[in-house]
Amino acid sequence: MNVVAVDEPLLPQCYRVTRRIREGLDTCTLELAPTQVEIPTFRPGQFNMLYAFGVGEIAVSLSGDPGDTSRLVHTVRSVGAVSTAIITLEPGATLGVRGPFGTAWPVVEAEGRDVVFVAGGLGLAPLRPAIYHVLAHRNLYRKVIVLVGMRNPSEILYSRLLEQWRALDGVTVEVTVDESDTTWHGEVGVVPSLVSRAKFDAGNAIAMVCGPEVMMRFTANALADAAVPRERIYLSMERNMKCAVGLCGRCQFGPTFVCKDGPVMRLDRIGGLLSIHGI
Repeated sequence: MNVVAVDEPLLPQCYRVTRRIREGLDTCTLELAPTQVEIPTFRPGQFNMLYAFGVGEIAVSLSGDPGDTSRLVHTVRSVGAVSTAIITLEPGATLGVRGPFGTAWPVVEAEGRDVVFVAGGLGLAPLRPAIYHVLAHRNLYRKVIVLVGMRNPSEILYSRLLEQWRALDGVTVEVTVDESDTTWHGEVGVVPSLVSRAKFDAGNAIAMVCGPEVMMRFTANALADAAVPRERIYLSMERNMKCAVGLCGRCQFGPTFVCKDGPVMRLDRIGGLLSIHGI
């Protein structure tokens, strides 16, 4: 195979599915390898555009280890025609990939601080590369707090990995669900409620939050109430991105474009927009 580098952001490159991992009833993780191009490096928090041939294209955050240059990893939930087509791909199937695009989680700025990750639902997937990075460079950070909220126990993402992280020194992992069942013996409630009970140095902490916008709004308020400075609270915004390079305008968020100015944005810069209906 002749491997070449490509620098054309609007041209999808062909990738092959090498592994498909079922994460839940409607969620799968796909591991991808290129057919003719080099695997691009990416920063935690960035996203790719995935193209299901004959169906369409969607933006999906990278969810693998940024230190692993042998594959691309995406966790995808079936919420429409394109995502459904993507998660049904079997190993050996091909799809188009463009990227990576967008801004990244502030893993360098977080060095020397307590790091608080707060995920709602599938929001754990975009946070996972940042968690991988922090744990791979554990000596550079203080406490690591991972707070996760899911709708119900059956939808808990990366459950085995969460247990591995929980066993590490200096790492706290807490999981809550909106609706319990007979199999669940943990916390019940919304994920922002975990923030007030977590033990970290708010004055020397940095927070990274990803999930539905309403969850992020309440979580950001909880973090601010705990005295985490607003300029050290980062949110990952998700919008209907089509071009990923700021041309089509579909992902406009107030004066910004999520594909270029995000998806990772600081609360002090966008906090006022989160409460405005229709933006």
